[in-house]
Amino acid sequence: MNTGDTGFILIATAFVFIMTPGLAFFYGGLGRRKNVLNTMMSSFFIMGVASVMWVLIGYTLSFSGDHAGIVGTFQNIAMIGMDQGVSPYAETIPNYAFACFQMMFAIITPALITGSVAGRMNFKALVLFVIFWSVLVYYPLAHMVWGHGGFLGEILGSIDFAGGNVVHISSGISGLILSIMVGKRQGYNSTVYRTHNIPFVMLGAALLWFGWFGFNAGSALSAGSLAAHAFLTTNTACATAMVVWMLIDLFAGGKPTAVGACTGAILGLVAITPGAGFVPVWASFIIGAVVSPLCYFMISVVKQKFGYDDALDAFGCHGVGGIWGGIAAGLFTKSSINPVARWDGLVFGDFHLFRAQIIAILITIAIGIVGTFICAKVVSFIVPLRVSDADERHGMDVSQHGESAYPSFNGLD
Repeated sequence: MNTGDTGFILIATAFVFIMTPGLAFFYGGLGRRKNVLNTMMSSFFIMGVASVMWVLIGYTLSFSGDHAGIVGTFQNIAMIGMDQGVSPYAETIPNYAFACFQMMFAIITPALITGSVAGRMNFKALVLFVIFWSVLVYYPLAHMVWGHGGFLGEILGSIDFAGGNVVHISSGISGLILSIMVGKRQGYNSTVYRTHNIPFVMLGAALLWFGWFGFNAGSALSAGSLAAHAFLTTNTACATAMVVWMLIDLFAGGKPTAVGACTGAILGLVAITPGAGFVPVWASFIIGAVVSPLCYFMISVVKQKFGYDDALDAFGCHGVGGIWGGIAAGLFTKSSINPVARWDGLVFGDFHLFRAQIIAILITIAIGIVGTFICAKVVSFIVPLRVSDADERHGMDVSQHGESAYPSFNGLD
């Protein structure tokens, strides 16, 4: 056990924790004034629910034992038997340090989904959905990608440094399916939905950018050269994507926007996540440069074409950005950077990893679609998925929480 590595992972864990409040500000600022508390609470409550679930059953189903490469066992339920010794996933840090680090991923992943259904989903239904989805989708995926004996990681040979499949593709796809099942917001095709608090958006983006260093560099699980490499590729892709989105704004509308800059930065972070500890630094420029126009096209063209109401573009950003990131890892990975990768990427002449990445992405998409449909259907038998029309008109803050973010404001929303 190494005290330096342990300290590093605990600090990285705290970094990742602050990402969920950052996401709450990011989503809250993007939404409507009358729904800001509900939008933020939709991320915030998960910090409590997902933490309790992780300690009781989440860790053990994700990382203890193995059932057919799909899910773990109950051998460490409530983390029994884990108070001594080093983690089986990192020999220089304690069991608890690794478990705490992974808990933060289990918190923010379902929070990402909530952006797709902002402004109309019944809060009680959302709580139940997050509980069921964590068990049916997140824990098995975490095991399949990162767990010992996992099908996607150890058997198939795909790579996912910090959560391309587990976090971003799963949440983005699930958000899309859930938004379709819940239905569009009232007046979606005729109402102009304005960003109500751009400073909130910028604060949230800054906290996410800050926390992402723990997210990606911390996934090296030790304070060494790999962590430094992941830190640099993370920042490079993020900065590049932000600059490219600003250029898109400039050409499309004549002015670079603050919301666009923040969106581009988040996209770069999403796209580099799968390969942060596998790809050369020069590749992170390409990964960041491609993700912004790709997601801009999905949000501004494809979304409008098909008419689905992915309210805060969780699918357009995290789903599509995560898919590109997984593909990019299959293109640019160098096994000399991280020997966890069995093969080099396609750019370096080897097809094996690229094929494994495509298969893993398709399986993740399938799990997200089927798992979300099942969870939402089960929840709908217990409570309605959607609030009433009257509650939606009055605003989610008042109807779902009995509170108002701006009680002295008397203007129109």
